Amino acid sequence: MAKLNQIIAVEKSVKSKSYQDLTTAHQKVQKPALLAGISRAYQPKDEEGEQLPPESTRVQIQAEDVLREMADSLTRLFDVTATKDWANCEARADVTVDGRTIVADVPVSHLLFLEKQLVDLHTFVKKLPVLDAAESWSQDPSTDWWKTDAVRTIRTKKVPRNHVKAEATEKHPAQVEVYYEDVPIGYWTTVKFSGALPARRVNELLDRVERLQKAVKYAREEANGVEVTDRRVGDAVFGYLFG
Repeated sequence: MAKLNQIIAVEKSVKSKSYQDLTTAHQKVQKPALLAGISRAYQPKDEEGEQLPPESTRVQIQAEDVLREMADSLTRLFDVTATKDWANCEARADVTVDGRTIVADVPVSHLLFLEKQLVDLHTFVKKLPVLDAAESWSQDPSTDWWKTDAVRTIRTKKVPRNHVKAEATEKHPAQVEVYYEDVPIGYWTTVKFSGALPARRVNELLDRVERLQKAVKYAREEANGVEVTDRRVGDAVFGYLFG
């Protein structure tokens, strides 16, 4: 008795061959010349008339034969697909992570859905915003945000100062150079806030997603290992269509 994964493995090649055969059959019946035949004999009007040999063209393709060939080819595809689809209704497995069953008795079709969704979730989690590692963060219970310790910085103002390079004399005025001095005038107390996540939390989420991905893949392989019952629907379908 075959297993579901074996049926899935051959389905692609069977489908490809069936579609090729269907295309070939379609092309055959679209060529009127291959379906046509003729037989004709010439008889002169009298015995002295010119004698001409008979002419004939054989029918090269018979539509009923094409239908039969196409039905034979497609019957295999219908049977393989039916076997897979019926088995998919029965193939189930538990999704288990570290001995804990996350979802029980999951159909193989839903396992395929989970597998695809978890790829998207992995991409999403991997790109989550992370707190700046250059800062020291703690959680603020009043806002549920992350915050840094308060940092006090000085606010300064540039104040002009005069520097006398040469004192005034009776003949020359004083030589004065103006420069600016930063003078403290106050203090900034700064606390940064963030709604991002600690790197530890993001790594933990990634690990969970990856563990679940492995569990879903394992469950799918297990479900696809179920033994299948061959289904025969092709004969019934084409027996009705072309019978």
